[in-house]
Amino acid sequence: MPGGPMNEHVILSSEDIRRGLSRIAHEIVENNPSLDDLVLVGMRTRGVPLAARLAQRIADFEGREVPVGALDIGLYRDDISYLDLKPALKPTEIPTDIAGKRVVLVDDVLFTGRSIRAALDALIDFGRPQHIQLAVLVDRGHRELPIRADYVGKNVPTSRHEEIQVRLAEIDGRDEVVVLEAE
Repeated sequence: MPGGPMNEHVILSSEDIRRGLSRIAHEIVENNPSLDDLVLVGMRTRGVPLAARLAQRIADFEGREVPVGALDIGLYRDDISYLDLKPALKPTEIPTDIAGKRVVLVDDVLFTGRSIRAALDALIDFGRPQHIQLAVLVDRGHRELPIRADYVGKNVPTSRHEEIQVRLAEIDGRDEVVVLEAE
């Protein structure tokens, strides 16, 4: 956010994140009867460690490994020319052919839906999945496109002037979700 200092409020602790991911992992297993054709694909940046954590939880209680991929949407964003952005591209790593598979796309925060639309375009370039589902840690509302998550860790009603920041140990050194507001 431009301008002055920000007021920060923790809305999910490390334990809250752990519980939310465990619940989402159980729901994924319930809604996907065969793990044989399931692939988790995390959106860069924080969706990747979230997808890995979900896969680990599924392995812990099902005893089965689920492939995990990483998806970069930098070239698929619809605001590149509008904002005159030069996206910093990171590798996309899809560990298996996704054609005919059930793919769970994983992201940290669902906001307007534009990043998810870009991710769907990027994903389809790798094959035609049988089914695509969406798992997010936080759904903050304010959709601009008709996109909804199949699995949500927490719904957090926000105003447009607030910002949700997800911090994960793998990237930020600690697990928490905070709301930032201008003071």
